[in-house]
Amino acid sequence: QVQLVESGGGLVQAGGSLRLSCAASGSIFSINSMGWYRQAPGKQRELVTFITSGGSTKYADSVKGRFTISRDNAKNTVYLQMDSLKPEDTAVYYCHADRTVVGGQWYDYWGQGTQVTVSS
Repeated sequence: QVQLVESGGGLVQAGGSLRLSCAASGSIFSINSMGWYRQAPGKQRELVTFITSGGSTKYADSVKGRFTISRDNAKNTVYLQMDSLKPEDTAVYYCHADRTVVGGQWYDYWGQGTQVTVSS
């Protein structure tokens, strides 16, 4: 099992910045990747970004150049630096992790979500 605890959401004006954190605990040694999804009211949950155990990253087109994912392996924590925020970035942001165990079975895990609200 992997437990994910997020922090750092809040209210910010358009053009501002926020940093989200996601601390992982439990069976973290077999994590393949960690990342962030978001879900706005009335919309489906969508991928924002992720970082693999090898350090590769991927971003949604809508956040490229504005958001940066990073990780601190010593703290088992992933960060999402969000700059130049727009009202359309308003959503609940969820931390996500996936891992593959011996035998090849794949599991994924979700944090509780943190609200990000960007005012115009």
